[in-house]
Amino acid sequence: MTDPPSPIRRGGIIAAGAGSRLRAAGWALPKPLVPVAGRPLLAHVLDNFRAASIARISIILNRRGGDCVDWLAAHARDIDIDLVVETTPSSFASFRIVARRMAGARAVISTVDAWIPNNGFRDFVARARAFPAQALVLAVTERVDDEKPLWVTLDGATGRVRALGGAAGDHATAGIYALPADLLFPEGVGFASLRDYLRFVVDSGYPVYGVTVPDVVDVDRTVDIAAAEHLAAAERRGA
Repeated sequence: MTDPPSPIRRGGIIAAGAGSRLRAAGWALPKPLVPVAGRPLLAHVLDNFRAASIARISIILNRRGGDCVDWLAAHARDIDIDLVVETTPSSFASFRIVARRMAGARAVISTVDAWIPNNGFRDFVARARAFPAQALVLAVTERVDDEKPLWVTLDGATGRVRALGGAAGDHATAGIYALPADLLFPEGVGFASLRDYLRFVVDSGYPVYGVTVPDVVDVDRTVDIAAAEHLAAAERRGA
């Protein structure tokens, strides 16, 4: 008999970026507090974790995120938050800090700017659970409007990631990751970015799979806010 999939009960949010493109476009708020459909990005991500029954969440904010700390104190009292306030040199450094705080348990990490409907996030978590417990599972999408997408090529039969990076692929990463309890972090090796680390993991032969999420927006520009709000309106109509 096959063992049932192990549950995913830990979550992480990477919210340490500077949000430079939105700031340049006139958004003075810290990126996690930029509103989509009248609510901050951070609120949407927390709702995703609530929808997936994940209530223990590690969050990394940069040192300019004091307003975010205050917002969490006022709006996330129902969640057990493990908060890190640190300005990191790269997306990889932020990812590693959060992942290591959840070591020993299967977990899901989301970037704060990965806007996805609650049911889409919940479905990703459920599908990720079905993969081998030692696998890293990436949310991937065919909806690609990012300026520099991280391309992924999947095995059509198994969903395993066959190639990551390069000039083309059949999907792009979507900023959401389901982690095994013992994710590989090589000692003494640094990476300039999260995409460099993910490429290393795939190239090393580690089991990495992709789960397609149809409706997700990487909110980096004002036009992305409009796209996310369009999806939010469609979600409300379907409720």
